[in-house]
Amino acid sequence: MLKPLLIEIGVEELPAIPFLKELSNIEKKWNNILEKNSLECEFNFYYTPRRLVLWHREFPTKQQDKIEEIWGAPKAIADKNPKAVEGFAKKNGISLDEVSYKTKGNQEFLYIKKEIKGKVSKELLAEMVDEFLDSLNFGKSMRWGANPKEFIRPIRWINVILKDEPILFTSSYGVNSADFTFGHRNYKEPIFIDFVGTYFCQLDKNGVVLYPDERRKRILDEIKKIEQNNNLKVEIDEKLLEEIVTITEYPTPLLGTFEEKFLELPPEVIITSMKEHQRYFPVYKDGKLSNNFIVVSNAKTDDYSEVVNGNERVLRARLSDGLFFWENDLKNGFNVEGLKNITYMDKLGTVYDKELREAKIAEILANKFNEDKELIKRAVMLSKADLLSEMVFEFTELQGIMGYYYALKFDENEKVAIAIKEQYSNSASNKFSAIVSLAVKFDTLMALFSIGNLPKGNRDPFGLRRAAIAIINLIKENNLSLNLEEFVEEIKDNYAEFNTNLVVEFILERLFQLYKDVNPSVIKAVLASGDTNIIEIDKKIKALNEIVNSDDFAEVFTTFKRVANIVKDAEISEVNESLLVEDAEKELYKAFKEKNSLELDYLEKMDALFSLKPEIDNFFDNVMVNVEDEKLKQNRINLIGNIYKAFSNIADIKEITI
Repeated sequence: MLKPLLIEIGVEELPAIPFLKELSNIEKKWNNILEKNSLECEFNFYYTPRRLVLWHREFPTKQQDKIEEIWGAPKAIADKNPKAVEGFAKKNGISLDEVSYKTKGNQEFLYIKKEIKGKVSKELLAEMVDEFLDSLNFGKSMRWGANPKEFIRPIRWINVILKDEPILFTSSYGVNSADFTFGHRNYKEPIFIDFVGTYFCQLDKNGVVLYPDERRKRILDEIKKIEQNNNLKVEIDEKLLEEIVTITEYPTPLLGTFEEKFLELPPEVIITSMKEHQRYFPVYKDGKLSNNFIVVSNAKTDDYSEVVNGNERVLRARLSDGLFFWENDLKNGFNVEGLKNITYMDKLGTVYDKELREAKIAEILANKFNEDKELIKRAVMLSKADLLSEMVFEFTELQGIMGYYYALKFDENEKVAIAIKEQYSNSASNKFSAIVSLAVKFDTLMALFSIGNLPKGNRDPFGLRRAAIAIINLIKENNLSLNLEEFVEEIKDNYAEFNTNLVVEFILERLFQLYKDVNPSVIKAVLASGDTNIIEIDKKIKALNEIVNSDDFAEVFTTFKRVANIVKDAEISEVNESLLVEDAEKELYKAFKEKNSLELDYLEKMDALFSLKPEIDNFFDNVMVNVEDEKLKQNRINLIGNIYKAFSNIADIKEITI
């Protein structure tokens, strides 16, 4: 029999970010518990800041009965050892008369066929709910009262109802389940539920929008009305929207304002104050940031004026601080002397020392790619100056961005200002900025590797993997032909001695993350060519991937895999044409020389080499490689080996798996 089941865990307000990190796992974890208890069924999960809800329209009221087969010792052994039979019977709770034998394979074994009656599901729910709560991982947890159990926030009520029957138990979290819930914070009295269907109606009547999608739609619809009524445009940050959906039960978007004088501040300061600190949406008018904001209230009232006024006061205070910092920073100037007193990291000197190393790297890159090296060095040496500002001390997330505005205010070249802003990014708007950003990231990698601070497992506290990915992106987007191995050797004297190949390998390993739609063996095959130029590697990966995904590749690949296997570990030298005696090897050599001499791109080159399949098959069918004449044998290996080497300059085909 199937009945509707409601499970509600009532909590104090959940913090949005830890909850959202676990959200994708919650349904999986409950589903695992259902499977473990043989109660598989469909369900929905809903949440608000004060409740986690599992809703089953049709929940099994009892586990299925099942037949269990139990096998014991072979009959030959049991006949010689009666105690084995007694032990088998006792272990399985049966009398000796009930013991039987059954053939499996060529032997008879002690055997029992037991019918296991399924348990009534309501007897399992208490343990299942506790197991569910234990399984949730939100990062930091807390204790409350005298109970030793921890959860993200104190659990205040548990409501479990199977159709019209409350399932009463005491949770290991110290809470007694009951037949009531609570509505919005404004409503203090419990709401008793006599049937699961009434739960949803009662929440709706008591100020709770239970469904996250409905809260999201309500927010967006109300914002759209505000935009239309006031000729404004609201910037919807999806991450911020998800947070607001999580922390509201009855969301109501409201339009607030602040004094126009604060628009003197860089827009990022205003937006950061709104989004990061207050969870407000910024508002634009005629394409420019306006002196408005959207706050999403969780209150339920007939008059929201006090809510708006309160939020305006809070934002005004934050923006006043920002304006004070901005004006002070402009008075104090834009220089780097103070960086000499800020330690970057033990064994790596000050932040100023880091800039000096970056400047050397940037100068080398500027020479390679024909940029103004003096201007590049100027950008690098000013890149961390904003760390001395009061604004960045208060708003650390504005590093680089504030440097951009200060640089412009102090009449620095616009290219310098833009490079300062883009130094922490994974991309750059121009080659000049890309060089500055690359210098920053190469120094970070080289410096930390030189003192042994490498990422371990999932831990990467200094963001080195992110820096390596950014290096690849910056090189690709700006088409900077840079041999990583040679370049790292060129800059290594700025650091303590270490194995610089580790840095090159670390950067190249990130390619597997960036080409997510490419067979990993294709990337592995290209890297096996020994190329460390990202631009060339990118071209090779794209070309080889196109060929590997072609319809006829599997058939062609079989032939060339055989080529790779034959020359594996062999010493390969030039082909001696005078030692080619068979027609098949002469034809193959002629075709290979013709194809290999053409000036082609990587895709065309591989297509040309793969088109040798008929000649190679003919060679394998009609020419014996392992002949007694060592000269002939080696020459034939050389012939096959040179074809393999031509491929290996692009990719090592033996690394490909399909």
